[in-house]
Amino acid sequence: MSATVEFAKMNGLGNKILVVDMRGRADKVTPAAAIALNAHPDTAFDQIMAIHDPRAQGTDAWIDILNSDGSKAQACGNGTRCVVQALAAETGKKVFTFQTVAGILNAVEHDDGTISVDMGKPVFDWDKIPLAEEFHDTSRIELQIGPIDSPVLHSPSTMSMGNPHAVFWVDRDVMSFDLARFGPLLENHPMFPERANITLAQITSPTSITTRTWERGAGLTLACGSAACATAVSAARTGRTGRRVEIHVASAKPPGILSIEWRDGDDHVIMTGPAEWEWSGTLDPSSGSWARDQAQEAEAQ
Repeated sequence: MSATVEFAKMNGLGNKILVVDMRGRADKVTPAAAIALNAHPDTAFDQIMAIHDPRAQGTDAWIDILNSDGSKAQACGNGTRCVVQALAAETGKKVFTFQTVAGILNAVEHDDGTISVDMGKPVFDWDKIPLAEEFHDTSRIELQIGPIDSPVLHSPSTMSMGNPHAVFWVDRDVMSFDLARFGPLLENHPMFPERANITLAQITSPTSITTRTWERGAGLTLACGSAACATAVSAARTGRTGRRVEIHVASAKPPGILSIEWRDGDDHVIMTGPAEWEWSGTLDPSSGSWARDQAQEAEAQ
């Protein structure tokens, strides 16, 4: 078995993704390799999407997802779009079915290059999100940051999109909050025994929301697909919008849009947006050592 595998540096609205081809192998990308890759500015990432041989009949691949701190992630919508684009370019296929620890994901690449991912059904039960305390209504829980009589953030909507999310509703520019300061406190709050993704959301119209996210295991991120889905669902659930919205990701470079539909018929959440290939190379999934493709290096010079 070769010591190295092929990978692509990609992004989904700036969400930094490494798509690693682990097909035909029994090993995995190790947490140590993930940490080493994230430590280099050229390969720093939010999630690794490691493509493994399928485990279930009727699926195209098993996807193992790692955060930049080496921890496991259950879901990554932006990363899934990157996987679809990479496999579509390789195979010519347009429709894919993936298996992750969070369940089955169906995805399709459209003629315009955008990619839709069926993120499945949201979960609202307090013990399945999970939360540390019982809440009958998880669309608004008791949690705040700041002074008791004038909290900076409070009463988030909580849910799971395969991973835990807390959405704080704000009435001013999401970029005006010190999320780098509040993010770690909220991600690791005792209310969230498995930690949580923290999103600030501002309703800008009945069909549009602006967001910014602190991602569990990755920190401040330019974009987070599952957080966009959680925000859209939470907005509809609390009567702030309808079931189809555009999420304007304020921190994306340049700012970008994800279209989210919380489907009426089956309650599945459909996310549509772009993916972008940057460059390719090889890496050692055990150590994290890596190199760019020589042909690309020659072109760059």
